Amino acid sequence: MPIRVLSQSLINKIAAGEVIERPASVVKELMENAIDAGATRVDVAVEQGGLEMIRVVDNGGGIPSEELPLALASHATSKLTDVDDLFRVGTLGFRGEALASIAEISRMVLSSRTPDSDGGAELETVGGRVGEVAPCGRPVGTSVEVHNLFFNTPVRRKFLKTTQTEFGHVAEAFTRIALAMPRVHFTLRHNEKLAFELTTSDGWLDRIARFFGRELADQLIWVENADGEIGVSGYVAHPSQSRSHNRMQYFFLNGRHIRDRALQHALSESYRGIMMTGRYPIAFMALRMPPEDVDVNVHPTKLEVRFQDSGRIYGQLLSTLRNKFLTTDLDTRVRTEGTDFGSETGPGFAATDERSAASAAATNQTAQWRQQLVDWAKGRVESWDRPDGGGAEAVAFGPRREDGGSALNSMPLRLNPLARSARFSPENPQDQTADDAPSFAENNVETGGVPTGEEFARIDSGSTFRQPSALQIHNRYLVTESEEGVMVIDQHALHERILYEHLRNRIDAGALETQSLLVPEPIDLSAGDSAVALEYADLLAELGLKIEPFGGDTILISSYPAMLANFRPADLLREVLDKIQAGGKRPERRDLLDELLHMIACKAAIKAGDRLTTDEIQSLLEQRHLVEDSHHCPHGRPTALIFTRDELDKQFKRV
Repeated sequence: MPIRVLSQSLINKIAAGEVIERPASVVKELMENAIDAGATRVDVAVEQGGLEMIRVVDNGGGIPSEELPLALASHATSKLTDVDDLFRVGTLGFRGEALASIAEISRMVLSSRTPDSDGGAELETVGGRVGEVAPCGRPVGTSVEVHNLFFNTPVRRKFLKTTQTEFGHVAEAFTRIALAMPRVHFTLRHNEKLAFELTTSDGWLDRIARFFGRELADQLIWVENADGEIGVSGYVAHPSQSRSHNRMQYFFLNGRHIRDRALQHALSESYRGIMMTGRYPIAFMALRMPPEDVDVNVHPTKLEVRFQDSGRIYGQLLSTLRNKFLTTDLDTRVRTEGTDFGSETGPGFAATDERSAASAAATNQTAQWRQQLVDWAKGRVESWDRPDGGGAEAVAFGPRREDGGSALNSMPLRLNPLARSARFSPENPQDQTADDAPSFAENNVETGGVPTGEEFARIDSGSTFRQPSALQIHNRYLVTESEEGVMVIDQHALHERILYEHLRNRIDAGALETQSLLVPEPIDLSAGDSAVALEYADLLAELGLKIEPFGGDTILISSYPAMLANFRPADLLREVLDKIQAGGKRPERRDLLDELLHMIACKAAIKAGDRLTTDEIQSLLEQRHLVEDSHHCPHGRPTALIFTRDELDKQFKRV
């Protein structure tokens, strides 16, 4: 067939197919045009999910009457003057094809008035055929009314969903733009019913609360960081506010909503170990950078961008979030329905009276002390001075290791698998079970199983940082007093976090203890499992699991992690191989190492149902302040729940 030049109508329909996917696409393009026109108010109305009518009205600068036909021409825009402008785009729209594409597949009425005009003008189009400009009465600004979308492209129309589904997409497009512009008044109506009215606000948090509720807004944590001309700021949610999808992750670049896998990955990495697998964090993040450092012209709908230095942005976001989490109290607080939460005292605190504000301040101070203590325990600083005048030596955390690692050696024998493994061996299975220890209640028979006042005494009554004793209940939970009220600790989850942190430090230092077998143990595997085991032999060796080929599909195990002396090496290897091959694809080395450390720590930790002695309970409480992310186990489950005094007073009708 001969080569032919396409008609302008067909060109516009092809462009419409790329830019206008559904009614929500029209709403997005028209709202962006309104913002670029300097509007301080934008009103959006749709009928039947946008299929029958879409109207966007703004109070921006307007379009001169003589330029109305040009506004509907393909690739006509006032936002670019030369090719260099394409690489420093500072507006939301710039391609000049949105109005032309929309006009081609609908019946559209465009009316506008500029501030220096005595009246307005309007222009009507039907399927891309442009009528004559006519005068009309209207206020300053622009109105675009779209009827019967896709009326002349029935193939596209039949792929649209139900009215409610399409309105859901419209609402999401509306949300993405309104979130980024808190100083603009927005309204959204569906079938003449008001869905949203968002008055202007100086604070981003108020806008977030209007869309997603005050309860979520009060669980958000403010983060901010600047590196030269690149700034990162916004809100991320407490780990307890996760979702089963990533649709609550909003990234804005210079006011433009974008979708970027690298940024989403950095966000997920920052929550590693404090959020359960399969859950996604919530975030509202704004990035600021010079327009010339990013290419926004890589996607027809401008949803995806290309950064000039994507690695720098990734690292800045990740370090900003992790540093914030290390100095933030991420303990999980129990709330009951109807509690009034304020936003002034930070995430997780009820701002109902002066006691709540004082509680928040004390907790923030404790979080700072905790981080200082972690730095000291890991050898990052030479000394740690408590505000009450006591030094690190004044706290009964047991002996500090000379190599700067955590003070795990001070734990009782049963809580320290590394110390325990020195006397455990496969040849002495009778030594592999610790004697059952009496429960806390049994240690206090004289007082009816209730701890005495002396046992609940604080180490230092004048210090905010204190270590009260605890009561073990149901052989799985520890109940103790906290600064805010009552804390309930999951003994297994907390011990798992302590062991995990210690394992990571030992691997980083290359000093993980291994147990050598007198006679290497052979294990027969399938051909696939054998190949995977040998491929990851170096990584397994880092974990103390040393293997070598023995011929055919047989593998020899010569050593294994010392802290898992109670487990058969063959069973351990099979479980590790299952982890490696889970999900149908080979994991990255770092992710796999992390998963295996999770597994080892979980297996070595004390279990729910294990009775603990008073010393073991006290040791867990003390070690809690010597590890990072002690508020969650490595799998993301909370290690403790806090019942605040305010919440307890409310439940006991004291307020």
